[in-house]
Amino acid sequence: MADKFRDDEQQTVPIGAGEALESDVAADSETAVAGEAVGGAHQAEADTESAAVEPPHLKWYIIHAYSGFERKVKESLLSRVAAYHLQDKVGRIEIPTEPTTEMRNGKKYTIDRVFLPGYVFVELALDNDMWHVVKNTPRVTGFLQTGDQPNALSEEEVNAMLNRSDVTREKPKLKLKFAKGELVRITDGPFNNFNGAVDDVNEDKQTLKVMVSIFGRPTPTEVSFANVEKVEE
Repeated sequence: MADKFRDDEQQTVPIGAGEALESDVAADSETAVAGEAVGGAHQAEADTESAAVEPPHLKWYIIHAYSGFERKVKESLLSRVAAYHLQDKVGRIEIPTEPTTEMRNGKKYTIDRVFLPGYVFVELALDNDMWHVVKNTPRVTGFLQTGDQPNALSEEEVNAMLNRSDVTREKPKLKLKFAKGELVRITDGPFNNFNGAVDDVNEDKQTLKVMVSIFGRPTPTEVSFANVEKVEE
């Protein structure tokens, strides 16, 4: 009887329990695999959503503006874009300028002058919304376009035009007009303080040929626009 009792104590797992445990383990494995599949599906959806919100592709366009109002157009366009929450569809807005030296009351002043009046370069993801925002901006007359479609420019084409300001910044152009026969005074160089009459004007090189008197004889000398001043008669 004692031996039978001991045998009953040792038999703590009922018959068939091993098969049940194996079944539970298999079920757990299936659940884990299913969880991984669901997680992978969620990750795929997240990747798809991430790809869907990539920033739009921007291209360069030129818009026509009233001459002299290019900077106002830029300010107005930025305000309208912000009001319509379209900032993600607009990149850079550039106004082509070059440094120009002007004479005022005998003093030189260098300013940034617009060298393509009436044109504003805009980087856009152009769609119907942006088209209407640009077209309805005050002092804008439209896009530079062929037919019904605005012309998109390449980065190289835009850089070739905008970089002109970088080149000319080293040698600003003088906004001065000279006429043949006009009396000028040379302000620098070997003929400093000499007066002479303008004999020729080279607008491209920004130089003058001035006839100065040396030992009573008229002698031509070439001087830069920056090194002469007009003599008030």
